Amino acid sequence: MQIGADAPALVLDAGFRARHAELALGYGGSGDPEDPALVQAMQMVLHIPKAEPPRRSAVLEASAAAAVALCLDPRVGPGGEWESRYLAWKRSRIRKVARRARGAQWSASGEVDGVTVDADGAQARALVPGPVGEIDPRIRKLQIGGTDLEHDDPGPPDPELPVLWVNSSLEMTVGKAAAQVGHATMLLAGVLPVEQVFAWAERGFRCGVRDTDPEQWSRLCALVHEDAPGVAAVRDAGFTEVAPGSMTVIAVAPV
Repeated sequence: MQIGADAPALVLDAGFRARHAELALGYGGSGDPEDPALVQAMQMVLHIPKAEPPRRSAVLEASAAAAVALCLDPRVGPGGEWESRYLAWKRSRIRKVARRARGAQWSASGEVDGVTVDADGAQARALVPGPVGEIDPRIRKLQIGGTDLEHDDPGPPDPELPVLWVNSSLEMTVGKAAAQVGHATMLLAGVLPVEQVFAWAERGFRCGVRDTDPEQWSRLCALVHEDAPGVAAVRDAGFTEVAPGSMTVIAVAPV
């Protein structure tokens, strides 16, 4: 897993600690503005070529890493060029919107402020959030739905990496799942000690994404209800695809 070369190097300094502390506060807290055009969202671009599409699990791993990488990028921190846009989103009713791109569309998305991650040949780009009424035209024209990827079996996850367990009973599209695993890495980074998060950052925020069977999901839910350390659960607001309050992803840090 590799973060794009355009991202600045991370250092465990006061700036990283401040960005982590912001994540640890959680997100949300305010409702939507009266003007729908001012609703805040992070646009995520998934590179899905038509001829040789990547594995679904790899796309989701890239998406998950890109989301948390942007949230801990120096440019969103105190005094950073993206700070105001990032905080306006993070402190509102948070949303992510995943879009697919190929060819020239994917290349154009790289010109829009954000962070790209490559995971086993799959690429995803998390863009600096902003109002949905002001989406860059190069991104606005990208398709949100209509393309999905078949579920794959990537094998057992690396025990040294966080694992994002997806609630397969919800049958989420790849775009919906990409947004949910992005929420999961943000939440997980917020509950982990800053030193552990920095060590994760040094590995490019590598993570595993796996589907669950009902029995496994039940065990994971028990960890959530026990408030087990190093565990974070995503509960969806229900804007698209799933019912409000649905638990979509459970992130588990390595022991």
